[in-house]
Amino acid sequence: MSSQRIKFYQTGTFTVGNRLLDDSHRTVQASMTRANALTSGHRACQGCGEALGARYVLDTAMRATGGNLIAVNATGCLEVFTTPSPETAWQLPWLHSLFGNAAAVATGVAAAMRVKGKGTRVIAQGGDGGTTDIGFGCLSGMFERNDDVLYVCYDNEGYMNTGVQRSSATPPAARTATTPAVGAEPGNPFGTGKSLPLLAMAHRLPYVATASVFDLHDLEAKVTRAMGFGGARYLHVFVPCPLGWGFATDRTIELARLAAECGLFPLFEAIDGEVTSSTPIRRRVPVDAYLRAQKRFAHLFDGDQADPVVVRLQALADDNIRRFKLVDGAGGRP
Repeated sequence: MSSQRIKFYQTGTFTVGNRLLDDSHRTVQASMTRANALTSGHRACQGCGEALGARYVLDTAMRATGGNLIAVNATGCLEVFTTPSPETAWQLPWLHSLFGNAAAVATGVAAAMRVKGKGTRVIAQGGDGGTTDIGFGCLSGMFERNDDVLYVCYDNEGYMNTGVQRSSATPPAARTATTPAVGAEPGNPFGTGKSLPLLAMAHRLPYVATASVFDLHDLEAKVTRAMGFGGARYLHVFVPCPLGWGFATDRTIELARLAAECGLFPLFEAIDGEVTSSTPIRRRVPVDAYLRAQKRFAHLFDGDQADPVVVRLQALADDNIRRFKLVDGAGGRP
């Protein structure tokens, strides 16, 4: 009796790992040969988006380099919960720098490896505080010199490790310990902060991209592409924080997805300073679907009617959708 092997195709879905696909089409995390560069036993909060993002980034980079990789880590949540002395959850060469000099230290490591002729690649990583604020000068220098380093920012939109203070990546109207929900315009003021992906593009880097933990296939693909370039590269990864944002720990992926689907966090790639591709929104939602799920925006929905600030945030999302061409005929509201 003849038989035929059943084939299961899950390409294009959000199924974790795609383990039913042929080995050649599987993601890094679905492979038994993955590096487990960030292994179990760390002390991240339940539902931590940064722990998930870092695991995927480092395992993918390890595969892309054949394990010939060194990571340099700024002070912050990722450093604190993975290396409580004398323990470590890292299974690759890993250095802890100061809060603000990860890019500079990584530059030195890359230079040393080049002089030694080892061909070892280098990743620098930090949170938004250590990237957009404290480490901005060193990072800009790394960009300007075009040093052969991939810098990865895990953006949870605040200084979560030290008590949920505002950073320059904190969105407008968000409540933090230093931007309380008081006064005529409660929360973080509009018109402040900066976009590191756009600033990186202004340096005309070989490769700049944004990614999110809600689309881990896309994150792996962008890390792989980034490691295929030489020179300075920048990857900005969206990693929701249940503790700092105020949402249930089982909703991390949902919040990350809503941020992209409403347009507040666009996913795109840029080469030599020009946007080359963007990820279209599959199911567009209004910004209040994203905002209502978080306690840091609860003050916008205290009354019977939504706060006018929501309209301003919707306008920011609409502008992203238009600018990065995230939907057909972009520009209108959902």
